[in-house]
Amino acid sequence: MYKILFNLVFRKMDPEKAHHLAFFWIRLAASVPGLRQLVALVLAPRDAALRTNALGLDLPGPFGLGAGFDKNAIGIDGLAMLGFDYVEIGTVTGEPQPGNPQPRLFRLVEDRALINRMGFNNQGSARIAARLAQRQRGSLSPVVGVNIGKTKVVEEADAVADYVKSTERLAGHADYLVVNVSSPNTPGLRNLQAVSVLRPLLTAVRAAADAATAHHVPLLVKIAPDLADEDVDAVADLALELGLDGIIATNTTIGREGLLAPAARVEEIGMGGLSGAPLKDRSLEVLKRLRKRTEGRLVLVSVGGIETAEDAWQRILAGADLVQGYSAFIYEGPFWMRRVHKGLGARLRRDGYRSLSEAVGANA
Repeated sequence: MYKILFNLVFRKMDPEKAHHLAFFWIRLAASVPGLRQLVALVLAPRDAALRTNALGLDLPGPFGLGAGFDKNAIGIDGLAMLGFDYVEIGTVTGEPQPGNPQPRLFRLVEDRALINRMGFNNQGSARIAARLAQRQRGSLSPVVGVNIGKTKVVEEADAVADYVKSTERLAGHADYLVVNVSSPNTPGLRNLQAVSVLRPLLTAVRAAADAATAHHVPLLVKIAPDLADEDVDAVADLALELGLDGIIATNTTIGREGLLAPAARVEEIGMGGLSGAPLKDRSLEVLKRLRKRTEGRLVLVSVGGIETAEDAWQRILAGADLVQGYSAFIYEGPFWMRRVHKGLGARLRRDGYRSLSEAVGANA
């Protein structure tokens, strides 16, 4: 049904407008008394065997929605209603910003991929912190991660202060925090992945989070798939040195190799981060490298090219404590999480594991 709707309606719409329309209906359904629970009963079945503990958080399963879908924390409960085990909002910047000029989101249907150059369009950390503070959290409320990035107009030399500002405002409302230094759409941002620059940034964010809250807020860093292997190792070593809680691997790629879409179409779209199925192999490679380097001492969150329960299962066996998706959600629709959860439960039992934690890193 959804694929028919996608081909007849959404595929013909501007992708960003289609996103806003679909997200509106998700939020509307979640706001109707009783309907949210009914939809969750159908789309978010819970399997006790998939329950997991990561980052000190109790989660109904390992699969979350990656940052970028809900930039402003306006539809968290609606997304949980669809079956996501946790929701990562953002990327949130210190100051509000409109992002890059439109059009800035593009589909490569042949590749089941997206290209975006959104540019961290969001309402800013002060307004989003206020919104999170007003949330009424109940038994159906999901774990919420907050992904923070650099405001575009802030110079690279002032990036630490910008991240600290967001941390001070948001840490008290986050179940975990993510420092995003890997989007290709903010000039100079990826330069912050260099260990010499990343060390003082992460140290300052950790200190700010500790000062802003009475409890430990898990802190992770999100890296790009385009890092050289030795740089992946360097970030892993730094994360261990600083006592970070985890690494999210990976963000979008600036690469365009092996695409099925016509080269002229890809060239016409131009700059932006590529997400979806084409990232599958590299994202898995980075995960395996991180697992080997960290020896299970960090929580690893794998994202990039995960479309099916089998994809998610292979990431778990390779060492992912948690997984995330985004692009496949656009192509698969609201029943996607239901299929993934059922598939993961079936694989867990097929391979003889009593719990998800037993399977993490089994093939590493």
